[in-house]
Amino acid sequence: MPNYKQFPLADTAEGLTEADILNWHVKPGDRVSVNQIVVEVETAKAAVELPIPWAGVVTELLVEPGQTVEVGTPILTVDLDPDGAAAPEAPQPEPEPAAEEEMKPLVGYGSKTVVAKRRARKGAEPAAAVNAVAEPAPAPAGGYVPLAKPPVRKLAKDLGVDLRALRGTGEGGVITREDVRGSTVEAPAETKPVSSGDRERRVPIKGVRKATAQAMVSSAFTAPHVTEFLSVDVTPMMAFRERVKNRPEFREVKLTPLAFAAKAVCLAARRTPDVNAVWDEEAQEIVYKDYVHLGIAAATPRGLIVPKVRDADGLSLAGLAGAIGELTATAREGKTPPADMLNGTFTISNVGVFGVDSGTPIINPGESAILALGAIREMPWVVDGELAVRQVCQLSLSFDHRVIDGEQGSRFLADVGAVFADPAHAITF
Repeated sequence: MPNYKQFPLADTAEGLTEADILNWHVKPGDRVSVNQIVVEVETAKAAVELPIPWAGVVTELLVEPGQTVEVGTPILTVDLDPDGAAAPEAPQPEPEPAAEEEMKPLVGYGSKTVVAKRRARKGAEPAAAVNAVAEPAPAPAGGYVPLAKPPVRKLAKDLGVDLRALRGTGEGGVITREDVRGSTVEAPAETKPVSSGDRERRVPIKGVRKATAQAMVSSAFTAPHVTEFLSVDVTPMMAFRERVKNRPEFREVKLTPLAFAAKAVCLAARRTPDVNAVWDEEAQEIVYKDYVHLGIAAATPRGLIVPKVRDADGLSLAGLAGAIGELTATAREGKTPPADMLNGTFTISNVGVFGVDSGTPIINPGESAILALGAIREMPWVVDGELAVRQVCQLSLSFDHRVIDGEQGSRFLADVGAVFADPAHAITF
């Protein structure tokens, strides 16, 4: 006898409430095994592949690619006893009315519990009722209850079609997409979807872009930002880079100016720990962190994300270069785990890779400062009273003025600039 179970969208990281379905890796009729990857979703933090905790046969995909669903929403139905389902002609007993089964998210994906109710089968719609796939809308008193799957209900809502005005042509009277599209019911003017013009297009705000926008607005209007700038002659640093990049510890990593910036930030933070602290509004406390979880802003096809180098202050220059290379490569592939983007203490944004000289970066929520690293260019510079062509870079530091005073911010930026100007300064810190 079939034993149907629904797989809910799991909470893949702390605080997530919804995700967008990107790609299904299975289809109805496929046999799945325990921990097999069945779907790829995009959360507010990254793209994540979800495994299924059971073995069985997929009977229904409850949502479609592109659809946004809330955590805990059933997205897939599996028959855990497919061999018992091999004789569909045999009469099947009625299930207990309103039988409930507890469905918990995957281990490690959060603590939210979802309860799915398996409704009693009605004579006219056996398949739809048992699978809990075609769901009834709330019925008016004594009115007709339309049966339709969630994607079909969403389509009807988008088109302004009243499902109660339709009779389904699917098995058991289930309303299909074709029924909705072929309906002659006109949507009220105010509910018709907005169409794009010939020279413009509309893209829904979701996923990483939505999360980034919310975070930046919150930060910009919560923390009083101050931005300071410093131009630095980095000719000695670039010469030092050429000397050491062929040493054994650097042969397997790409030694970039960003790695030097990461090391300089970690060293300077020891002397000015305020830049690595955070304002706790609720507790009315400033929380000082005795570690540096360094965020590296990375541009990806899905938008800007900021993975963290954990305990960056304990890594060597080679260790930082290797960690940054791995983080950015993983981010561009869209494979950054959500946990890698949590609990940062300081961020570096390398705008120089785009040929930009400077900027006023916005502080990431939960942090108090962010450094923008500009492009390194050959420019005229005065050295020992003589004009010379040097390699010059501009640094920009934005900080939360509730936590960091101008003196502290300036001292920190000067220390970073000193290490950038001459790496030998590092031994004095």
